[in-house]
Amino acid sequence: MSLELEDLHAVFDRAFNAIDHSASTLKAQLTLREVGLIKNVTTGIATVSGLPGVGYEELLQFAGGLLGIAFNVDEDEVGVILLGNYEVLHAGDEVERTGRVMDVPVGNDLLGRVIDPLGNPIDGGGPLIGTQRLPVERPAAAIMDRASVDVPLQTGLKAIDALIPIGRGQRELILGDRQTGKTAIAIDTILNQRGQNVLCVYCAIGQRGSAVAKVVANLREKGAMEYSVVIVAEGNDAPGLVYITPYAATSIAEYFMEQGRDVLIIYDDLTQHARAYRELSLLLRRPPGREAFPGDIFYIHSRMLERATHLSAERGGGSLTALPIIETEAQDISAYIPTNLISITDGQIYLSPTLFELGVLPAVDVGKSVSRVGGAAQRAAYRAVAGNIKLAYAQFTELEAFAKFGTRLDASTRRSIDHGQRIRACLKQAESQPVSLLEQITVLLALTAGLLDRIPLEKMPEAEMTVRKATTEIPPDVATRVGSADKFSNVDRKAILDVATRALAPFQPPHDEAIETKVEK
Repeated sequence: MSLELEDLHAVFDRAFNAIDHSASTLKAQLTLREVGLIKNVTTGIATVSGLPGVGYEELLQFAGGLLGIAFNVDEDEVGVILLGNYEVLHAGDEVERTGRVMDVPVGNDLLGRVIDPLGNPIDGGGPLIGTQRLPVERPAAAIMDRASVDVPLQTGLKAIDALIPIGRGQRELILGDRQTGKTAIAIDTILNQRGQNVLCVYCAIGQRGSAVAKVVANLREKGAMEYSVVIVAEGNDAPGLVYITPYAATSIAEYFMEQGRDVLIIYDDLTQHARAYRELSLLLRRPPGREAFPGDIFYIHSRMLERATHLSAERGGGSLTALPIIETEAQDISAYIPTNLISITDGQIYLSPTLFELGVLPAVDVGKSVSRVGGAAQRAAYRAVAGNIKLAYAQFTELEAFAKFGTRLDASTRRSIDHGQRIRACLKQAESQPVSLLEQITVLLALTAGLLDRIPLEKMPEAEMTVRKATTEIPPDVATRVGSADKFSNVDRKAILDVATRALAPFQPPHDEAIETKVEK
């Protein structure tokens, strides 16, 4: 009898185990889905109902694989920013929660590639392999995780490196009217990072496809794509894609920064970003403010640019340098968006259309440009050589305007004007031709020492090129100290001046001719 009961217990145990296993299998096969319906669709925006558990900025899945971001989370409906072609959607279509936020692929596999804000390659180079993903919206590094900005980021442009120095981890705004060379400065800076162990991320926001293609072709031709990533949202893309593009680019750059690398990111340009956000906000019926921009327009840029920093040694010591670009209208730098960004960044480089029309390229207005990091992120050789150039150049611009009235000038004023003209000639620089640090120091040292003052203006470009070529004669130990953080000594100064003096000897007028010229003046 007891044996039969044991057999019966064994049968029941097997039956219950089978039921438990079947229930577990069925539970694993069932996936809880929260599905809503589209109430209406307009340009780049959809209104959705039936998603009571949706969270702010949660990613939603529409028919055909189209994605959207929950942006207005109200009690009865959700306003969604669409990340693609809204024309395929119709009222009544289903929309499903994904349970995650918008993210983007990151990793070394992105170097040399051109992608869209969703992480899809658009350069025909095949799929991305071995990448992980990071959210496009991430909190900025805490204050205690940051270090001071004390290492320069060389742009290769004399007017900037000498007078408006930029440090690794700084945010320096580039602003000016249309067609004044803003993108050219950014691209030259990328080209100059070759061999500097700096990775670059170029973020094209609402640009024409032809303009972006030209930039990419230039980077490929100069060999800069091997250390660069290009992320693109074209002008005819959905405003939602234009809106998320700079955040996605920042997450890509942050990944490299957190690996201990130095990274440069270009936002070209935030004018288009602000306009796209204004369009989305008005379509979502958010209250308009000044110039119809929403009240949080300052916040969307500040939380993005705040992510650019120099991390402490405990966090790896990486840095993220941001060069946002903004477009002004009729040279009005006091407009709403430019003043917002000026207050967020650590300085600005202002490009003057007047200088551009005069052929002074890059058209940097030294008087309106500033770097709030300043000499802290500049090599000692620059501080020793370029200290008086900005003041002398500012005095020259004032005297030049005064001299246009035809007033007779004394000898001292004439010398200041002649010297200022040589400064302007030295600061001129052709596009896509960055100048190395040693060459810049040699040219500027020759300038401040007065070696160029007697050279005719029409021979200045040739004389400068001769000085740059002569830098190969500078002793290697001097060249090493110039590129380091060591103090710039009088011995180093004399060694460089001797080389520059020999190089400029053929350009100097005979002594008698110089005396005659001085008497005529």
